[in-house]
Amino acid sequence: SGDLMPSRVPYLSRPPSPSTLALWGLAWVSLFLLLWTAAPPSVFPAPSGVLRALHTLWWQGGLGPELGATMRLIGHATLIAVVLSLGLAYLSVVPAFRPLVHAVAGLRFAGILGMSVPFTLAFGGGHPLKVALLTFGMSTFLVAATAQVVASIPAATYDYARTLGGSRLRLVWEVVVRGTLHDVLDAIRQNVAMGWAMITAVEGISRAEGGIGALALNQEKHFLLPEVFAVVLVVTLVGVIIDYLMRLLIDILCPYVAITRAK
Repeated sequence: SGDLMPSRVPYLSRPPSPSTLALWGLAWVSLFLLLWTAAPPSVFPAPSGVLRALHTLWWQGGLGPELGATMRLIGHATLIAVVLSLGLAYLSVVPAFRPLVHAVAGLRFAGILGMSVPFTLAFGGGHPLKVALLTFGMSTFLVAATAQVVASIPAATYDYARTLGGSRLRLVWEVVVRGTLHDVLDAIRQNVAMGWAMITAVEGISRAEGGIGALALNQEKHFLLPEVFAVVLVVTLVGVIIDYLMRLLIDILCPYVAITRAK
């Protein structure tokens, strides 16, 4: 045929083995620790200092309870954001609701800091304010992501579902809800990561119940770099664990995607 490029590249199409991934991960972690150790102490504290600060914060500084408060906050906000966002995204199949969905998605550019004053007046302070701010920040992005998933359903899929009979409600359930479950769950996973990244800003606005974000800001205020990096390390590790567990949940709920990916 004269084609100089093969139709498939075996090395790129074949997923790496777990042992290969583990070796590469160990190599990158070693390189990161080497660069961290060689960094100037005035910019990055030594790893040993961060570990000592982590030990002190966990056993004496209340890091564990603060982390628990943050986990409850993000769980509460995620539940509300998922219900609101999926409701709007699924309603976007009705033309009358599409302007509303686009308007809510456009609010993601407003930012939570710009909404802190009206939300404080509406919800007061403490936990309700933080839940409202975090829900707003997560919902606007999640509405945009899930509405795009629904909008990307091919028209042929709707036509094929109609030929099988059934009511319009059954069509929405099979095509819009079940048909996009994997993509919607993945959008939720990405949005949880964004909410986790916003937690410092939210808990900095209202510090009534503490939280790991408020703890980090308090340490940063006194320029305690080892303590700040210790909190950042905990936030990063917990975020990676949450993301990994959500990936496992998606594979369990949508096993067909894992099978397709392995082919």
